[in-house]
Amino acid sequence: MTVFHRNEKKEPLPAELKGGVIAIGNFDGVHRGHRSVLERALSLAEERGVPALVLTFEPHPRTVFNPEAPVFRITPAPLKARLLEAMGFQSVIDYPFTREFATRSAEEFIQSVLVDWLGASAVVTGFDFHFGKNREGGPAFLMASGAKHDFTVSLMDAFRDENAEVISSSRIRQCLADGDVVEAAGLLGYRYTIEAEVVGGEKLGRQLGYPTANMQLPPEAALKPGIYAVRFRRADGSLHDAVASYGRRPTVTENGAPLLETFLFDFSGSLYGEVCSVSFFGHLRDELKFDGLDPLVAQMKRDEEEARALLSRVQPFSELDAKIAF
Repeated sequence: MTVFHRNEKKEPLPAELKGGVIAIGNFDGVHRGHRSVLERALSLAEERGVPALVLTFEPHPRTVFNPEAPVFRITPAPLKARLLEAMGFQSVIDYPFTREFATRSAEEFIQSVLVDWLGASAVVTGFDFHFGKNREGGPAFLMASGAKHDFTVSLMDAFRDENAEVISSSRIRQCLADGDVVEAAGLLGYRYTIEAEVVGGEKLGRQLGYPTANMQLPPEAALKPGIYAVRFRRADGSLHDAVASYGRRPTVTENGAPLLETFLFDFSGSLYGEVCSVSFFGHLRDELKFDGLDPLVAQMKRDEEEARALLSRVQPFSELDAKIAF
């Protein structure tokens, strides 16, 4: 897959990517609601024999306008690109979203980005997509622009779950804040996954017989602290069942920074410096403060047993889930 970063040099798009079907949106989470847009774009591209591309914006617009309260990203840009590649897209366009960009007119966006730069033959987006200064460009404007510049426009309705509730990124963020990774997986269509570099720690886990791979999540991450049954994927693609603790380690630290500590079952070796992923299968319990290390270790053994039992039963529930967590 090509991840193409638009920049101020205005480098031309590779010729083999021009004239494609463009799915437009932020797509944080690449969840089941997003996939109604994304799958329509893939279907159109296959029918026409042209590339399928995703045009998305980095950083998240809400973070640009309110940097003091950055958005908890379900899928930061690298993971989002991996999910979109797994779906079948040829390229992701990470377009820089800035305050200056937000002041440009809707017409300028159509002409400079969709027509001149991408040469779009078709655009697929959500029914409520707005763009340009003061959000002046809406569905009617986009449809009229398509007729003017000779590209088709498909507007997709909001996707609802089995209970007729709209699937949204904000709803999934709330599930993760509640520790309900099972509900989040049902809305995403795959197990919630994070990617990060394995960093050094205090090595206390090794002393206790539970060496861990430690990862720092972004400060805005709102995953509920607790113990989770997870699956760990190394940089080489190998998978390991594991149990993970996310939180501040109250038994051994005072107000420590949140850390994801993952104990890989039946594994020995160094993981420092590797960018790895962790997929969440179940929340086992909340983070607790124990009266000393002995009761902590006893609970860790019970957590390991519960995680092993849970992970022994899991099966992929979608093609995308199979590619990401299995």
